[in-house]
Amino acid sequence: MIKKFLNQYKSFIFSVLIALIVGGLSALLTMNNMDLFDIIKKPPLTPPAIVFPIVWTILYVLMGISAARIYEERHLESEKVRSALTTYASSLVVNFAWSIIFFNWQAFWIAFLWILLLEALVIITIIKYSKIDKTAAYLQIPYAVWVALATYLCTAIAIIN
Repeated sequence: MIKKFLNQYKSFIFSVLIALIVGGLSALLTMNNMDLFDIIKKPPLTPPAIVFPIVWTILYVLMGISAARIYEERHLESEKVRSALTTYASSLVVNFAWSIIFFNWQAFWIAFLWILLLEALVIITIIKYSKIDKTAAYLQIPYAVWVALATYLCTAIAIIN
């Protein structure tokens, strides 16, 4: 029964694990510098620190489910699927690097430019996903909204610090 479940949902499990591992590795590489969040001046609307890992975990799960839904369509539109998943993978790489730029390097203005790139990649991913699977695209919207909030926070932090 477990083997059947794993076989039936392996692309979803694998995809969610990839997203969670990328996020977890980024957090691991920046955890020694997370106290920066307590030290820097923060703008209004900054959520409490505990909110970030909770929201990111949910977002990584949604991102993984979304990517798996697209992957499952590979037999119908292989080139569109490849392009959409490449854009998504690029966004994961940019997402991974942002935390290092912001927390480890404390390069707030570079982090600002980097997060603009991330937001663009997320929006492009949504557009590409929408041409393949609307639900997959909708699952990316919370990610785009959260990155927009992060962009506001990053911009304000760069200005006031």
